[in-house]
Amino acid sequence: MASSPSTLFVRLHLLILLLCNLYFLETGSTSLPYESIFSFGDSLADTGNFLLSGALAFPAIGRFPYGETYFHHPTGRCSNGRLIIDFIVEAYGLPEVQPYLALSRGKVFQRGVNFAVAGATALDPAFFQGRNISRAIMWTNISLSAQLDWFKEFKSTFCNSQKDCATYFSKSLFLVGEIGGNDYNYAFFQGATMEQVRAFVPIVVQAITTAATTLIEEGAVELVVPGNLPIGCSAIYLTFFYSPNKGNYDPENGCLKALNRFSKYHNSQLQRALESLRQKYPQAKIMYADYYSAAMRFFHSPKHFGFSSGTLSACCGGGGPYNFNITARCGHHGSRACTIPSTYTNWDGIHLTEAAYRYIASGLIEGPYSMPPMRSPLKN
Repeated sequence: MASSPSTLFVRLHLLILLLCNLYFLETGSTSLPYESIFSFGDSLADTGNFLLSGALAFPAIGRFPYGETYFHHPTGRCSNGRLIIDFIVEAYGLPEVQPYLALSRGKVFQRGVNFAVAGATALDPAFFQGRNISRAIMWTNISLSAQLDWFKEFKSTFCNSQKDCATYFSKSLFLVGEIGGNDYNYAFFQGATMEQVRAFVPIVVQAITTAATTLIEEGAVELVVPGNLPIGCSAIYLTFFYSPNKGNYDPENGCLKALNRFSKYHNSQLQRALESLRQKYPQAKIMYADYYSAAMRFFHSPKHFGFSSGTLSACCGGGGPYNFNITARCGHHGSRACTIPSTYTNWDGIHLTEAAYRYIASGLIEGPYSMPPMRSPLKN
């Protein structure tokens, strides 16, 4: 016997309720800690902006072996695979964060935008021009303030009102860096003394905290602000600043002591500035990400973390004591990549491998290298 229209309506209504309940069981009980992630910084966080910007006609990061491990093709990331930001978005159940410059090429905004650019500085290009630091060695003229301008432009197209933006950003995580490393790199590599570069630190730190302030006033509530890595353990620094004096090296790990002290000085100044920012904006959660300590674990005990091929020599390079050769850098003629990158910490002499970035990311998310601690991701 055929069902009456009223019976069909009831059955349809019950079916809709059942589907809704199933949906909330699947999504409501496992609500994500964040709805989106916004990222700023340099090559430690860039997921493609530098490549898309066309800053260099034929950048090596647009060729193999970059990207070979995870993506199996170059993506514009300065590594063999994923970066810290990739592991963070994975841990929080979010989709891959799209580079900002890809949005104008038809990609849909998917709960996060990355404004980071490889080679970017915390300070504007005019700062370096005024100190006779050649533009020829600078990868890009896109600084942190330019990335903030991108963010404001994106915001103007994304939100219908200030209230809508404030609501959305209150459920987002903002990664402000790592940034500042290139400000020092460009100066060091052009021959500036330690004293000259140390004088930059308060200005760089001010630029970072100004950016964080801007984001808070734009609606950001939770921010992660990373410090710098131990540059004294980087193959490019170990090559450029080689010393016959064994006393210049840390006997426990072979890193250059003075350069690591410099990184620690920057980080201490940044932490002090962030504490002042917390006092000014008590409604915001401002987390310091201790990249330095998270990385020093495997420089001190490489085999404990599976880095059987060592931590100081680059996986991909063109020879030399640390497999870094400025005339045969990774991706250029005369260089080649190691067979198993996961056994190395250093990827190309400047950047780290996916395996190293994974350990740093887990140290931030699971502790204890984020202060105060980051939110715990969902355990499925």
